[in-house]
Amino acid sequence: MNDDSQILIARLLTHQTLRRDEKLVKRVLSDELFRAEVDARLLACGLKLLDNVYADHVTLALTRTIEPKIFGARDVWQNNNFGLARDGVALLVVLWAQIILPKRERQETHQHADDDQNDMFGTEKPLPRAEDTSIGISYKALLSDFGDKLGKKTRMDMNLGTLAKLGFIERRGDVLLEGPLLDLMMDTDVLKERIINGALADVFKRAPARLVAVGDPLLDANADADLAVDTDDDTSSDIPH
Repeated sequence: MNDDSQILIARLLTHQTLRRDEKLVKRVLSDELFRAEVDARLLACGLKLLDNVYADHVTLALTRTIEPKIFGARDVWQNNNFGLARDGVALLVVLWAQIILPKRERQETHQHADDDQNDMFGTEKPLPRAEDTSIGISYKALLSDFGDKLGKKTRMDMNLGTLAKLGFIERRGDVLLEGPLLDLMMDTDVLKERIINGALADVFKRAPARLVAVGDPLLDANADADLAVDTDDDTSSDIPH
């Protein structure tokens, strides 16, 4: 038995997320033998390690095969596995689209949040961390743009509180920032197409309006509350532990 794998799993179970730059996390992401041992021990419990290079944290999630035994019939829990109502899921998708998609674009072009223009040599640099590229959005602008669609102020405040408690976002005054789970629990490959060409198509057809500094207003858009929170590479609905 490897004590390091035991410690890593226990810490993830206890803290829900760990930063990628922690010693054991760096090891599990780079050491194939250690990763195989951790994966095997997690699989025996119906769990898996969830990470992606764009996020600053890792977490644990249920495996696809164990989900129905935990949550029941898919049509019952697929849109509500975090205890979120329909408007809460829609709010989560809007926040993801407004925070994560622009962040990933900056990461892929090796831009930091405070960069004014592209660095012609930027692609030679390491992929920037999420905390260096993620930009917050204004709560007041979010309420103004989406409040009528997402339950108005009281309901939105309640859902934002739930999302903050779950680790999807962080609130600092009027600014809503990316939380540890926002870029981990959402399936970008699936949701990006659905959002850009579907529910929020009108947002992404417009030029970004003042979405360049923390606290600036959001673009106008209509949120589609029917969008599910798809997670993991195989579009399963992962639950953090």
